Amino acid sequence: MSVLLEAVKLKKSYRVGAHALEVLRGVTLQIQQGELAVIVGPSGAGKSTLLHLLGGLDRPTSGEVRFDGKNLSRLKEREVSQLRSKAFGFVFQFYHLVPELTALENVMLPAWIGRGAPAPRHSLGSKDGTASVSGGTLIRRRAAELLEEVGLSARADHLPAELSGGEQQRVAIARAMMNGPRAIFCDEPTGNLDSATGEGILEILLRLNKEQGTTLVVVTHEPAITKVAGRLFSLKDGQLWD
Repeated sequence: MSVLLEAVKLKKSYRVGAHALEVLRGVTLQIQQGELAVIVGPSGAGKSTLLHLLGGLDRPTSGEVRFDGKNLSRLKEREVSQLRSKAFGFVFQFYHLVPELTALENVMLPAWIGRGAPAPRHSLGSKDGTASVSGGTLIRRRAAELLEEVGLSARADHLPAELSGGEQQRVAIARAMMNGPRAIFCDEPTGNLDSATGEGILEILLRLNKEQGTTLVVVTHEPAITKVAGRLFSLKDGQLWD
């Protein structure tokens, strides 16, 4: 396997009044293509900050984040945005669905945003994964397929407020898959769910990783997720520990 994602001496600090709050203190790590990488650690250790930097949602104070050999810090914001749209997917603890859009429309959203560029058809049940999503009809069809794959075909026309927490998270996973990402970043994906519902979400994520080879980077406190990790990173006081 080749290195897909890499952090090199990564530091991140924030100004709090006259002082600098150092959240990450020189983190270095590598994640291989197709790995299930899990980041654990106590609250306040910097896990979410690290995930956001790896996913290009924020920029480091110093150090580098490299995706497929590209240093994200050297890219313009527009280029980073395009990379996120085409190559990354995101799943958060509190779902972040657009309340005015139906489940189907929420899944379609990434393709709408990047409509000018073709996106690979990367179905859980597909082994070739090469058809493009461009026109509105194809976007809608692709989104419907993804909702079916996460078991929500019957809920496609429902608004987020009409869905349970587990259903909303499955919509969020389908949305993350919309543009056929190479890596999906998950921040406490089961943290807001009961154990039974969380197991269902974990099953979907594992299927993505094993059947499609999608790289997963997961921040979690859940033992069930840490047990299946291909690579486990422990973060404490802004540093990685063995």
